[in-house]
Amino acid sequence: MLALGLVLNTLGIGLFCWAIFALTVYVLPFFVALSIGMTAFQSGAGLIGALLLGTAGAALTLVLGQVAFAVTRSSALRIVVATAFAIPAAVAGYHVVLAVSQIGVPSLAWSEVFACLGAVCIGVTSWTRLMVLAEARPLEPGGVVEKPS
Repeated sequence: MLALGLVLNTLGIGLFCWAIFALTVYVLPFFVALSIGMTAFQSGAGLIGALLLGTAGAALTLVLGQVAFAVTRSSALRIVVATAFAIPAAVAGYHVVLAVSQIGVPSLAWSEVFACLGAVCIGVTSWTRLMVLAEARPLEPGGVVEKPS
């Protein structure tokens, strides 16, 4: 029974870590959705209206960020867009890793070290996932993209 518990705990922690790294790109849209939804709910939109407005705001944030990243040729603007997505992911990663590390690490200093390392890793992951999701493609006249021979 103890071995089964250890195996399931390891699988659960692994799944949790995979989810953190897989969802890093969506932290900024989630924060936008939460802010819009709470504002709409407090202004009297109701639960359904707040959910719809928050979902629309999150989708719009994600699509606009990826389009802005993919369309622009300026590396400075790409850095700004990628940073806008990576910083909230790093902050969320810091807090997640700090909370998890306080469970198993008795030293507050080491918990902070692990949290800072986790924030860097998760911020970099968000940065690279955004670059992969919004890969720039050359546009041909007429809007047709042809494969190079």
